[in-house]
Amino acid sequence: QVQLVESGGGLVQPGGSLRLSCSASGSIFRIFDMAWYRQAPGKERERVATLTTGGRTNYADSVRGRFTISKDNARNKVYLQMNSLKSEDTAVYYCNTLTKFYSFGQGTQVIVSS
Repeated sequence: QVQLVESGGGLVQPGGSLRLSCSASGSIFRIFDMAWYRQAPGKERERVATLTTGGRTNYADSVRGRFTISKDNARNKVYLQMNSLKSEDTAVYYCNTLTKFYSFGQGTQVIVSS
């Protein structure tokens, strides 16, 4: 069973930046379209960014222009660069395939607050 491990979250002031990383115990990033999801307190999990195996990206309207998804196949990692962070970006962030093929990991907490 592939395990997904997210890291890189933390406390950041509005307008700041963070880069999240996702590692997998298997080489899945070459095979699957990947996505970053987030779940804010009291809300359902939502998808914020996708990256296909062909390199196409797509973003939720709420993060487009501020977030960038990328991957490094050699390092077996997927990243989410988050700039111009807002308080409404506060959430636990997860990675998974676009079809949520694997169980979600623990996620990484992002808190945007002054």
